[in-house]
Amino acid sequence: MSVPDEPLDRLANLRDVSDAAPQVVPGVLWRSSQPLAGDGPPENFPAWPPRTVVDLRSAAEVGDTPHPLLGEGTTVQQVHLLDAAGDPEALADRRRSLAEVYLSMLEPGTGLVRAVELVADAPGPVLVHCAAGKDRTGIVVALALRLAGVAPASVLADFALTTQAMPAVMRRLLASMPGLADVDVSTVPAEFFTAPAEALQAVLDVWDAAPGGVEGWARAHGGSPDLAGRLTRRLAPEGAA
Repeated sequence: MSVPDEPLDRLANLRDVSDAAPQVVPGVLWRSSQPLAGDGPPENFPAWPPRTVVDLRSAAEVGDTPHPLLGEGTTVQQVHLLDAAGDPEALADRRRSLAEVYLSMLEPGTGLVRAVELVADAPGPVLVHCAAGKDRTGIVVALALRLAGVAPASVLADFALTTQAMPAVMRRLLASMPGLADVDVSTVPAEFFTAPAEALQAVLDVWDAAPGGVEGWARAHGGSPDLAGRLTRRLAPEGAA
């Protein structure tokens, strides 16, 4: 895979969710790809570092390597959302569409709910990341935003911004995960290297169709009864449009 020659010592796919969802208060919820040891502080993030990091990578991805220090006073909370995610063999599994991979994250769903509970309550700013900051991160951020009443169009707009960051993301992944170099990426559907709206839309449709909508889905998967209210007060206190 050919990607532009960009610095490896800066966090890729980092953004404030309010960039695409203007109802969201800036400086509350951030998302990114995985931090790497030796990363310098990001530019144009005056509130850096985050006070809480929600790391969605699997136990196999994390291994025995401590999470890189992002700053004094930052607490890392690990939610192993999908133990198989990030495995080069799973990435090369062409039998599943990206939408099918996303839908598989909804059961049992308790990890997603635990992650958004942290977004609601942990000291902020809160940074959510997985490996690429695209799939697992995208689903968690989408759930938090929908529970906060943010319109689907803004949720999809935030998700889509990852596509332009993928060259830098892949370069850092190849540097940090040598096993990926052995994957024949020409056999992997192109959608796995983008953030297609239709893949996330499949998840939004499931949440909307659940009894009680997305709030009912979250409660059915272990969410607190007041989770949506707490997220709304934190992320979009002026109301969502």
